[in-house]
Amino acid sequence: MNAPLPTASLPRVEPRPLPPAMTDALRQRFGERCSTAQAVREQHGRDESPFDVRPPDLVVFCESTDEVAAVVRLASEHAVPVIPYGAGSSLEGHLLAVQGGVSLDLSRMKRVLRVNAEDLTVTVEAGVTRMQLNEEIRHTGLFFPIDPGADASLGGMSATRASGTNAVRYGTMRENVLGLTVVTASGEVIHTGTRARKSSAGYDLTRLFVGSEGTLGVMTEITLRLYPQPEALSAAVCHFPSIAAAVATTIQIIQMGVPIARCELLDANAVRAVNRHDKLTLRESPMLLMEFHGSTASVKEQAEIVQEIAREQGGEDFEWATTPEERTRLWTARHHAYFAGLQMKPGSRTVTTDTCVPISRLADCLLDTVAEVEATGLPYYIVGHVGDGNFHVAYLIDPHKPEERDTAERLNQQLVQRALRLEGTCTGEHGIGLHKMGFLVDEAGAGAVEMMRTLKRALDPKNILNPGKIFTL
Repeated sequence: MNAPLPTASLPRVEPRPLPPAMTDALRQRFGERCSTAQAVREQHGRDESPFDVRPPDLVVFCESTDEVAAVVRLASEHAVPVIPYGAGSSLEGHLLAVQGGVSLDLSRMKRVLRVNAEDLTVTVEAGVTRMQLNEEIRHTGLFFPIDPGADASLGGMSATRASGTNAVRYGTMRENVLGLTVVTASGEVIHTGTRARKSSAGYDLTRLFVGSEGTLGVMTEITLRLYPQPEALSAAVCHFPSIAAAVATTIQIIQMGVPIARCELLDANAVRAVNRHDKLTLRESPMLLMEFHGSTASVKEQAEIVQEIAREQGGEDFEWATTPEERTRLWTARHHAYFAGLQMKPGSRTVTTDTCVPISRLADCLLDTVAEVEATGLPYYIVGHVGDGNFHVAYLIDPHKPEERDTAERLNQQLVQRALRLEGTCTGEHGIGLHKMGFLVDEAGAGAVEMMRTLKRALDPKNILNPGKIFTL
């Protein structure tokens, strides 16, 4: 197996110099929206990954597709890297300027362009965040369900093929992006897909760009599926004597075909962390946080079935949340788990895993993983979208102790090896970025990765679009 890439062993690539003529042209076009200030560059040179690399040479704040195209055309002319930037919440180093160049900040492209309520679609600019979108369409009775936790931009979510807590019912970005406006490596603007629910017209370019992590084009507009807000909605927490019991409950729920909307696992460490962070009093044992959508009758039926399954596995202390305030309290705690976990070890950073396995193999994968990390004594916590077999182990490391980083990377490698043996994947939703390039070869095979390289070379012959991510050329 290929080991992941710790900070010290990232591929050594000389940054490509930013020609003064290009800098001058950008400053003339964008004025104050073109910045070389150290603080701005450093902000755009860090994400939530454990990597430390030099910041980009320059940051441009774009406000339209035409402006993005203008920057990319200049970059193509001078063979300078361009790295799209959304909300900065990446966990795998996607937005890091490993070869220098221009950070293309799309966060000001925040317009909801068209809401087609009758067709259940919406078209937005790439900088719109999921929370902003749902706030702006709330009056229509519709909502966008993909919820990765962080208030990520929809452009970034499309680029990484994000999913999150609702994926077990509503799918991932792959199923919910209908069309795109994309700026290609030459600066040309193209459109993929339509608002129609299906099409057989040529290659599926939309799916090619979704999940490409900014390496094939810069997405500037996205057309998405919307869903009716459910008539009834109820959330519940249930505590279990062990992780095995919680996972067994999840497997039975899915195998029985219960259309549960969310099914999240927090281990005892994660519950302890969110209790301290959000001043909650949850029982500090493995916990499932679940949500049910549908009619009043169907939600009641789903809840009764799940409660019966959970009791058979020793589940107890069911707590129901039916008001918006109660549900928000529970889900806010879940979404704060990442930052709450960091407080378990002040000054730490995380090496976060992202494996996903077939639901029937989830218990095998998770329990062996727990045994391995417990044997090392390294602090950790586990959260997971276990309804679709995806879970995250966050290993807490002291950034000044290389031996802790080495231990975390070894544990991560063992976990990925296990997931692949169980016919799973090294990344369920975070993407490859920098951290999982070695694992991609193990999962897809050298031939498939070479085919990806062929696509990259054809669409980006100068290798200017987010170079050094997913694989090396």
